[in-house]
Amino acid sequence: MRKLICILAFLVPGIALASGGDVHLDKANYDLSDKASLQRGAKIFMNYCLGCHSQQYQRYQRTFNDLGIPEDLAQENLQFTGKKISDYITRSMPAESAAVWFGAAPPDLTLVARVRGGDWIYTYLRSFYVDESRPFGVNNTVFPEVGMPHVLQPLQGTPRMTEEEALVDGEKVMRHVGIKTDGDGSLTTAEYDQAVLDLVNYLEYTGEPFRLESEAIGKWVLVFILVLFVFVYLLKKEYWRDVH
Repeated sequence: MRKLICILAFLVPGIALASGGDVHLDKANYDLSDKASLQRGAKIFMNYCLGCHSQQYQRYQRTFNDLGIPEDLAQENLQFTGKKISDYITRSMPAESAAVWFGAAPPDLTLVARVRGGDWIYTYLRSFYVDESRPFGVNNTVFPEVGMPHVLQPLQGTPRMTEEEALVDGEKVMRHVGIKTDGDGSLTTAEYDQAVLDLVNYLEYTGEPFRLESEAIGKWVLVFILVLFVFVYLLKKEYWRDVH
């Protein structure tokens, strides 16, 4: 059964970027020119996110065309909500029900990478750990007391906070040193990190679909300005020669 449930739930109203303070963010080395990575990221989003989260500013057809996915293949394997291919990517979960279940309606994720940043998302999705005191049995080191389940756990495995004994002011205490899975996920640690990176890559794309095209055009604009400057400079010299 497809797990059409949410990945990113920033469900505490009024919280600004949770990446502040002393939280260390790992570098997300995504590549918007990597079509294979973007396609894998789209697959993860459609299977794990779309049940709760929408991308109401992004159309299915535009996404499939940009990512090089044939429309018939995409409709069969990536489009589960019964929408038309020309429709926006919207969730099937009613907002009212989501607010009851999670405490707040899960936000739209079209622009989440531009708001949070790729590094934040990459680190966040790799920072869940088991915490039985939380409603969904998990917590997050980047977003403490997060109000969502760890829906990628079947891929990652059960993540547990590891501890070690340390001396603090002459007393032995246990301190957190990292997160390690039980190895019961379908992916290895390296494979899971790559899957998260693929998802980040996809979210970076939807945040600014024209980025690569804009950057390419921008380079030619700079070349044009440089060439124009040469001609303007020569014209200026010719003009002032007549003035003198």
